[in-house]
Amino acid sequence: MRVLIVKTSSLGDLIHTFPALTDAVAARPEVEFHWLVEEAFTAVPAWHPAVARTIPIAWRRWRRSLWKSFRSGDPSRLRHLLKSGGYDLAIDAQGLLKSALPARLAGAPVAGYDRRSVREPLAALFYQRRHAVPRGLHAIERMRRLFALALEYPPPATAPDYGLERPGGERERTLLFLHGTTWPSKLWPEAHWIELARLAGEAGYQVEWPWHGEEERRRAERLRRESGSGELLPPSDLEGLKARLARAAGAVGVDSGLAHLAAALDTPAVTLYGPTRTGLTGAVGPRQRNLESDLGCAPCLKRNCPRPGRGRLEPACLDRLEPEQVWKALRERMGEGS
Repeated sequence: MRVLIVKTSSLGDLIHTFPALTDAVAARPEVEFHWLVEEAFTAVPAWHPAVARTIPIAWRRWRRSLWKSFRSGDPSRLRHLLKSGGYDLAIDAQGLLKSALPARLAGAPVAGYDRRSVREPLAALFYQRRHAVPRGLHAIERMRRLFALALEYPPPATAPDYGLERPGGERERTLLFLHGTTWPSKLWPEAHWIELARLAGEAGYQVEWPWHGEEERRRAERLRRESGSGELLPPSDLEGLKARLARAAGAVGVDSGLAHLAAALDTPAVTLYGPTRTGLTGAVGPRQRNLESDLGCAPCLKRNCPRPGRGRLEPACLDRLEPEQVWKALRERMGEGS
């Protein structure tokens, strides 16, 4: 049996799918899994040993100029590739129109959430097999239940297993500070990062500041310069960042894909939450700690905060999570006591 998984983006969402795949390969070892993913994340599905083939889709690039994209023939080539894949089933794990449509191109029955469970109800019209999964569950648990229903095995009651391997040997005495995120409302105040870097430096840790894009690079340079601590990492792809996270003694991040990757790699980590809900999309892992703001308006689920904190772009909710609190939580995760 050959199954196509359709989960195109983003990094955190892809990582949330790994435990369901681990469950599926344990319950149905005869199944061969392929994965359709946005081209920028092509490397990610291959991190899981159960993925036999990764197929890129360029939807983000195509939508910038649909007419030009169709004239190029890229969508037609993808359709032919999926049609010739010999799939017995496609599972739309994204639940959006942009994932339901290419799932149908595989020429196999498509399984997905029913209209009460799916993120975009119209997407359920494209499924032949619709499954009810409570929307109030964490994204990882929703995915695990969807795969179990689609592939007809009992939902496991075990803790999530991402299926990722990390290199052997001792971890380095480095800490990754994952300051970047897509929502301005998820940013932790720069003054807090600076103080946290000072605490880490006093404890003998080397702080590493990763970045992606010009805005993050400028912020990373500011944080390193003003804290007087750490190293600005060179440009790196996801493979490189994964390797650094796997070797690091710990990580601190805001709600982002890299924070979820740290949890999946079992790297001791603390993730900071303000506008988003940990119960639905919080990082999950045995050495993961999520800290939530206690401000009354959080979580607001808004991209831009209407109540800025002490900095112009700093949300009030995350302003309340103090560096000393974060440092204490990280030391506990790293096994250094209280």
